[in-house]
Amino acid sequence: MSEVTEPTHSTEGTPEGSDTARRAADRLCAIAYAVALGVALVTAGLVTAPDAQWRTFWADVAATIAIFGFSVVYRNSSFYDAYWSVAPIVIAFAWLAMGISEVNAPRALLATAAVSIWGVRLTYNWWRGWAGLDHEDWRYVDLQQKCGSFYWPVSFAGIHMMPTLVVFLGCLPLYPALVTSSQPFGAVDALAVLVLATAIWWEAEADNQLRRFRLSGPAPGSALQTGLWALSRHPNYFGEILFWWGLFLFGLGAAPDEWWRVAGAASITVMFRVISLPMIDTRMQERRPEYAQIIARMPSVVPRLRRRSE
Repeated sequence: MSEVTEPTHSTEGTPEGSDTARRAADRLCAIAYAVALGVALVTAGLVTAPDAQWRTFWADVAATIAIFGFSVVYRNSSFYDAYWSVAPIVIAFAWLAMGISEVNAPRALLATAAVSIWGVRLTYNWWRGWAGLDHEDWRYVDLQQKCGSFYWPVSFAGIHMMPTLVVFLGCLPLYPALVTSSQPFGAVDALAVLVLATAIWWEAEADNQLRRFRLSGPAPGSALQTGLWALSRHPNYFGEILFWWGLFLFGLGAAPDEWWRVAGAASITVMFRVISLPMIDTRMQERRPEYAQIIARMPSVVPRLRRRSE
């Protein structure tokens, strides 16, 4: 995602591969996700659970296994990287199709639109920075070195399945909003729209500022510290976390008594703050001598207005 933060789901810019290799990689990635979608549809048809949430869950798990198969065959776990932003779009439209005649239409359409805009934008940001099959996320490379022959079981559990489960939890607030609740559109829903619009803009602007910084040819070891990157070390993650809390607000507006659906946004927040961002900060300190000073004076995620003296 950034020169100051590096991606958990491959939104960081990467060197361009050859046009031919890149087009071949794009086609292969498209085939992988088409296969995963087919596997998900077949699985959803075979599962007999009466609750659509469970049918969707097992379809999501099956699709993840399909993507993992491509990762193993082509020895590159970055096949999974786009899954983070693609799966919620599929889930949202599947649920919208089930419930659009029964639920509050403005809430359902706004929630689906938010997921679609966020997912398409984030997937595009991943795609424009992806060099192809000769590139793999640095975390996966480090993990291979640490795990040796146990890498692929670890990759299945930690790189593929764990994010799928967390993202599915994050999508659960969409279920009452899109399938089961006819609760009138209210103040909580309006707040959800505001939060989601802010989140999508914030993350997109942070990613674009980073891309411009990288393309400007910065000095080796320098870190982006202007724009949104002057307000926190990881402004793109602030937008990402805020997005999932916005989805929770739509779920809360649809089903005020189903507070347990907060588990998704809370899990994603904890995952970033406890696992992803500490890994990134450690790596950045190793690669950029000035980064320790940035950590000392700049908040990690939540933006802080800088004082004039800074």
